[in-house]
Amino acid sequence: MNQEVTSATNLSRMRWHCRRGMRELDVLLTRYLETTYNQSTPIQQQAFADLLDLQDPVIMAYVIGKETPVRPEIADVIRQLTRVGS
Repeated sequence: MNQEVTSATNLSRMRWHCRRGMRELDVLLTRYLETTYNQSTPIQQQAFADLLDLQDPVIMAYVIGKETPVRPEIADVIRQLTRVGS
């Protein structure tokens, strides 16, 4: 399969996963995907994908600083998310 098609399919799938039950997260995650994801390193891209697998309350706790991610690469993505969202 063409790499470009695979990439477009992957982005489409990720855009769907950015749709959350919490509108605030929906906006933050989608904005990150649209503005930052493509320029991110492969490690950051994987960390973002892993972040999308987490439950909304966990992600929100990270975003508001109530909890800190154990994995530093996810913490880095959270910092980027909050920067993009402001």
